[in-house]
Amino acid sequence: MIAVAGAGRMGLGIALSFAYSGHRVAVVDMKSRSPPEFEQLATSFRSELQDHLQFLVQEAALETASAARVLDRITIVPSSSLQSALSGADVVFEAVPEVAEAKAAAFQAISAVADSDALIASTTSTFGADHLAQHVRSPERFLNAHWLNPAHLMPLVEVSPCAKTVASNIARLRELLQSIGKVPVVCKSSPGYIVPRIQTLAMNEAARLVEEGVASAEDVDTAVRTGFGLRFAVLGLLEFVDWGGGDILYYASKNLSENLHPIRFAAPDVVSTNMHQEKRGLRDGAGFHDYSGQDIARYREQRLADFVALLRHRKLMPVAG
Repeated sequence: MIAVAGAGRMGLGIALSFAYSGHRVAVVDMKSRSPPEFEQLATSFRSELQDHLQFLVQEAALETASAARVLDRITIVPSSSLQSALSGADVVFEAVPEVAEAKAAAFQAISAVADSDALIASTTSTFGADHLAQHVRSPERFLNAHWLNPAHLMPLVEVSPCAKTVASNIARLRELLQSIGKVPVVCKSSPGYIVPRIQTLAMNEAARLVEEGVASAEDVDTAVRTGFGLRFAVLGLLEFVDWGGGDILYYASKNLSENLHPIRFAAPDVVSTNMHQEKRGLRDGAGFHDYSGQDIARYREQRLADFVALLRHRKLMPVAG
């Protein structure tokens, strides 16, 4: 069984992800409320669940009968039922608001009643795993699991262990996430994890393009949807560097640094190091990735085939004359 401490948007999405894959889920409203207030929250929570499930039915991602079964697997209870809700849970996901005091109180309460062998995972996008681990009994079973919204649809979950997390517990959470169709990646406890750190830079630069009058918001977004986004749905950012050549990034960064901003566009040392060591990517057989022993022609063909399939799906494939 899975337990989720927090009945907000993230808690709902996580509950839906596990219930969709056949798990029973107990969602605990961690805020103290009167019985009428809790019932009002629970009604709203169930209504939102039904809306998400109805959308999946509408999009032929779920059958109507299956939607009812998914809904039946999710139970929401008040904070007073925390102990009974967590009893028997294999994993407890904390999903309370991003407030230090709320996080501390939640972990102290969870630690006091969760089974001794239960994994405890925060869904925070703000606090480092080591900072939160101080509030958890037996921190060797604690780690961050940063889901992207909407949690029930986005495949990626960024797993960030604390200094005391044991390797077997990292593997255990990864296996659980993979079993429900998620794609976990592991990163150190660092501000911004992976995706938020990259997307913050990209979103700020998009805003600057509008601020500087370079392009309208509409044209910036069109460029991202039909250019930037399409390429990186097929090739990872570092894979794309290797595809074109790290030297291209080096000189592009140099030009933008000289003409726009000396710090914002400066390439990290690893880019110039790779270039000078002739590890520029595919043509050298190594870059950020190792291509030794790989059939490069076949690899290129597979990636381009994926790209064509995506263009066709988005109805953006050029029409032959």
